[in-house]
Amino acid sequence: MSPPATPAPPVAPPLWRTYLALLVPMLLTNALQLAAGTLDNIYLGHMLGTQAVAAAAAFFPVFFLLLALVMGLATGAMVLIGQAWGAGRPQQARAVAGSAVALALTLSLLVMVAGVIFAPRLLAVLGTPAPILGEATVYARVLLLGAPAFFLLWLATAVSRAVGDAKTPLHALLLATLVGLLCTPLLIVGWAGLPRMGAASAAVSAALAALLALAWLLWRWHRLGHPLAPGHDLLRAIRFDGGLIRSMLRIGVPSSLQMLSLAIAEIVLLGWINRHGYTATAAYGAVNQLMSWVQLPAMSLGITATILAAHAMGAGRAARLPAIARTGVLLGAAMLSAVVVLVMVLAPWLTGLILAAPEVRELATLQLRTVAWGVLAMGGSTVLVGVMRGSGTVLLPALLGVSAVLLLELPLAMWLQARHGLHGVWWAWPLGLLAMLVMQVACFARWRRRLPAAA
Repeated sequence: MSPPATPAPPVAPPLWRTYLALLVPMLLTNALQLAAGTLDNIYLGHMLGTQAVAAAAAFFPVFFLLLALVMGLATGAMVLIGQAWGAGRPQQARAVAGSAVALALTLSLLVMVAGVIFAPRLLAVLGTPAPILGEATVYARVLLLGAPAFFLLWLATAVSRAVGDAKTPLHALLLATLVGLLCTPLLIVGWAGLPRMGAASAAVSAALAALLALAWLLWRWHRLGHPLAPGHDLLRAIRFDGGLIRSMLRIGVPSSLQMLSLAIAEIVLLGWINRHGYTATAAYGAVNQLMSWVQLPAMSLGITATILAAHAMGAGRAARLPAIARTGVLLGAAMLSAVVVLVMVLAPWLTGLILAAPEVRELATLQLRTVAWGVLAMGGSTVLVGVMRGSGTVLLPALLGVSAVLLLELPLAMWLQARHGLHGVWWAWPLGLLAMLVMQVACFARWRRRLPAAA
């Protein structure tokens, strides 16, 4: 009598399909998040004018600097939770999430208080043009008051993706986008007795949308019995666990340093752009908003690579990491090439969505076409850095990223501005990204040699 047949082990899906299963919902989620900001800029530009767009743009780099702090924390939590999830340890994932919440709450409250007090002084130091300083200050203070909602929502979406749930954040951000779509114009026109809030309408709408999206996301987790849903176990885990916090910060601080360097560069560049008047500031704000869309696939690919690498490390499959990197780079090259071609062709129409004044729109179109191609280099860098980060290697890639921004991009921008004026500042961004890609490729090649051979 022959022995019973052993069932064949399940065949793992190809890596590109695993990428897309996480990437597509994440792209849609991030697209909804960006849609809210883009719609706000469209409302401001067409209902209030160039000065309103400039007032919002004047504070954007500062707010990005603050978000960089929680983005680093979220990255550290995402890697540790992804590794715990890949190893089949949900209790460990919950403990990491609890410590991350405690840190994010503390950080957001400090930012809220300090930012509201010092916002006018900071905007003045940045050289914000006098015609928009008052509106920019009000806009900044409203955004800073909403810091706890923004920070916790950002953390919650990162944590959800770390355990493979990319759909719940998608639904939450859909809600946030709908809230912004309705609230911003109502506050601009003062409908039904609401106060007319000018440029601050967009900030009030964004804060309310983040709060409602966070509440819905937590409610949804609770209803689905999500392992990280709010409840007795998670509440008990919200505390400052020294060991977990050190592990999070070991990954998160280098990631934050890279984001902080980008934010510092944006602030310095904005200071130079402000010298050319508020029309240049408005063009910069419109291009920044549009470039957020162009960068979206690159950033989402980097996050996906981090999650897949963390899962592989947790499952003891480090030999799979080079394949994860290779698949991500190829996907990024295909997607981003198509995006760049579209942007180059549609640049006048895209800038016209936000800016009504022809001379400002023409300036923004030139800037958009100058910087858009840099996202091709960004895509390769984010994937390689994401895979190394997911494995726990963060310091050297982060230091290379900081060096590319502070030691190459900014000096290059200063040199080009002295010779070519405002247009020279714009060229520094894509050239800096190209230099960063070269350095990260060299770093990845060295890191890969230490990995075990693929099976």
